[in-house]
Amino acid sequence: HRMTKESWDVVIKTNLDSVFNMTRLVVEGMRARNFGRIISISSINGRKGQIGQANYSAAKAGLLGFTKAVAQEGAAKGITCNVIAPGYIATEMVAAMPKEVLETKILPYIPVGRLGTADDVARCVTFLAADEAGFITGACLDANGGQYMA
Repeated sequence: HRMTKESWDVVIKTNLDSVFNMTRLVVEGMRARNFGRIISISSINGRKGQIGQANYSAAKAGLLGFTKAVAQEGAAKGITCNVIAPGYIATEMVAAMPKEVLETKILPYIPVGRLGTADDVARCVTFLAADEAGFITGACLDANGGQYMA
């Protein structure tokens, strides 16, 4: 109820329009080669929502629908399209959170008992980009330490 239209637009443009724009730049070359891997990064908050972040949650959830549609469109041309939805990752942004919030409102709800790392997310990307993942398309890989299970 307090979100401005400007806040909405900036977050949608950053997190959803950017994926469309990048995919549009590479998809024709992938189609010509009959091969491609499109991997987007969503968020746990796109899977479950987050109070006060309707814009971010909507943008990241939009990536799920985008992924499923592009996966169907590209499958016959050897293109897979998948999305990763990380949970809380040990980044500068998370480190800037008040310690009390992290220790009482976030970590207790992560069953593995820790924040994820950039390497955790990178391994997901590496897996989905590999030839061995060629039968996986239209999927969302949740990398959140068990905080959200779908």
